[in-house]
Amino acid sequence: MGRLAPFLLFFLVLTTIFSLFILYSPNPFKFIPHKHVHDHQKLPRLINSQKEELEDCDLFKGQWIPDLKGSQYTNSSCVTIPNSKNCLRHGRKDRDFLNWRWKPNKCDLPRFDSKAFLEIVRGKTMAFVGDSVARNHMESLLCLLSQEDIPVDAYKDNEDRNRIWHFPAYDFTLKIIWTKFFVAGEERMINGSSSGIYDLHLDRIDNNWGRDLHTLDYIIISNGHWFFRPIHLHIGSNVVGCVYCNEPNITDRGINFAVTMAFRAALSHINQCRKCKGMVTLLRTFSPSHFENGSWDTGGSCNRTAPFRKEKIDFTSREWELRNLQVEEIEKANRRGRQGKRFKVLDITRTMLMRPDGHPGAFWGNKWMKGYNDCVHWCLPGPIDVWNDLLLGVLRTLQ
Repeated sequence: MGRLAPFLLFFLVLTTIFSLFILYSPNPFKFIPHKHVHDHQKLPRLINSQKEELEDCDLFKGQWIPDLKGSQYTNSSCVTIPNSKNCLRHGRKDRDFLNWRWKPNKCDLPRFDSKAFLEIVRGKTMAFVGDSVARNHMESLLCLLSQEDIPVDAYKDNEDRNRIWHFPAYDFTLKIIWTKFFVAGEERMINGSSSGIYDLHLDRIDNNWGRDLHTLDYIIISNGHWFFRPIHLHIGSNVVGCVYCNEPNITDRGINFAVTMAFRAALSHINQCRKCKGMVTLLRTFSPSHFENGSWDTGGSCNRTAPFRKEKIDFTSREWELRNLQVEEIEKANRRGRQGKRFKVLDITRTMLMRPDGHPGAFWGNKWMKGYNDCVHWCLPGPIDVWNDLLLGVLRTLQ
């Protein structure tokens, strides 16, 4: 019995602990499944929950806060990054510009979920229509989605302006369709050389994007930087004004007028497309540049390594003016929406006015333009990736 005493004491203590566990645990034998079990059943509930939260929040008003998680891809894990946006490859040393996330004032913006995005667009076609900054946006999305499904390079034109990528596991097609102005335009040639002077026809759409409009389910339009040059504006056979022309008997209408008329023409064309039933159109607002101490051709640079505070935003700037008129045009188009078409704004201007640290600057492999800094486009990876966090947030509210 002396030998059994310690054993009986141990057994009594163990029995007491187990009894207390049974008595005070609300559901002690509940089975907790592995977090990946039935993920496909949880996804709709998760999307609906996030949809409700995002609908009650202005995603586009907030601030950048530190986030040491960094990017969801690297300049080596995404093989489709173009050479000119691969800032780390070209010698950029600081990486702090990757360690920030956008925090809306009244909610959290979820990090991009490539699987959720691809489920939303399964079997669909999405096109980015615009200039090289539109392509920059598409290339960011391409990198993010490639972490879930390897894209197939399906088409490239001779000038590498128009590209098509296909994600076979989701039957999703992603396009970039090049257009400088949305409307028809051509550069004047003087003695066989480019003049830098353009003629725009405000009553005619650029067919490069207009002719295949009916094949798209989602279209993301954006433009603006090409309007900062001498332009003559035409409606029919009449010259109705100019931009930066300084010519007698022609009214200089200014950039705002030209941008307004071009966006209005593009959105009207979409609204009048009879075969485009149910199409979703997103207008991505003006993306600011951050040249300091000069412009692109006068020694301007962008060497900052941290975001601006929101108090730094200049709401009287040209960038903000262009953003406002773009938002006004998309809201008008939405009120006139026909045949189930929906129009939404992807408002990135405020967000990106705070990110002077996100441009390639001198780190873009500028073999042909030595000494010129790129303070217009954005590094990949970089703060431009938040455009796709916001894009997914907007798409979730449409489900």
